[in-house]
Amino acid sequence: MPLTSHRHPYLWPETFGDALQATVFSALVWALAATLLYFLAPGLGSFPRVLMFSECVGITMVACVLALRRSQRLARLRPMTRWVVTGLIAIPTGFIAGHQIAFLLLGEPMQMVGNQRISLSPIIFTVLVGGLGLYYYATREQLAKEAAARSEAQRLAIESQLRLLRAQLDPHMLFNTLANLRSLIREDVDRAESMIDQLIVYLRSALAASQTEAVALSREFAQLRAYLDIMSLRMGPRLNFRLDLPAGLADTLVPPMLLQPLVENAIKHGLEPKVGAGSIEVAASLTDSGIEIRVSDSGLGLPADEQGAADIAARPAGTSYGLQHVRDRLHAVYGSAAQLSLERRVPSGVCAVIRIPR
Repeated sequence: MPLTSHRHPYLWPETFGDALQATVFSALVWALAATLLYFLAPGLGSFPRVLMFSECVGITMVACVLALRRSQRLARLRPMTRWVVTGLIAIPTGFIAGHQIAFLLLGEPMQMVGNQRISLSPIIFTVLVGGLGLYYYATREQLAKEAAARSEAQRLAIESQLRLLRAQLDPHMLFNTLANLRSLIREDVDRAESMIDQLIVYLRSALAASQTEAVALSREFAQLRAYLDIMSLRMGPRLNFRLDLPAGLADTLVPPMLLQPLVENAIKHGLEPKVGAGSIEVAASLTDSGIEIRVSDSGLGLPADEQGAADIAARPAGTSYGLQHVRDRLHAVYGSAAQLSLERRVPSGVCAVIRIPR
């Protein structure tokens, strides 16, 4: 799972692209303000002159706001107080400094608003437009904070759900194995000792997997091999298995203990009830859309009323603990981007197919 980085909203915008976007947006807003001011307050000069003053005021104000937003002293204030202080500094600074810059660019003598007397119209327009702009950015910052809080809460909820699902799976496997071991002790002590050794290896691997949110496919396959070794000791020649993991996919991260429920399901419902030997094959491969993992068995196969490529989502929730568990894990981590389906095998058996994005 990728690590998340925490950005400080009070430093907005943080990148050059964000600053450029804010400047361009401000330029458009102040051009509109210049147009309104030109028609509503005649006597300020030609439209290009009014536009020059308006743009210089707006860009100067934006520069002032960007500088103030990086002040650590302001960052310690409450959000609303921070924006009010920013406005009280940026609006007068933008108005006065912006006018002086416009006079300099136009080659005119520097004065307050371009006339011998002070005009209130530019001042009122500057306060209104600057105040609305700051209110827009304050609202945007608040919405970004709320969205970040919702995202973090959703991430924590998913992590809690995954921990719960793993906690449900571990005892399920352990109880089954201990029940099998109890029967084997009476029949074959040597095989029972070998099973205990394999169980220790498996539990160590499972403990390591329980302490992380994602494991490499190589570790997932190693844990699966330990589990199948245990089942091979119990079932003897009735169980053969093969694991196929390409080297290029060994480091791919997946939810821990994702494949074991499918293997358990194949043994419990496919191979154990079947008379004679059977096999399980787990193979991973890279496809155009992501990674495909197939868990195939030569067991009894799907019931007669099941479709040949049944979508697990369409099956009743209580049909199989293993299938339901995998479906929940995939949904919690990948959402609708991952799929789990069943396919019939000829002449018998089932293939569970997991498709996940890479």
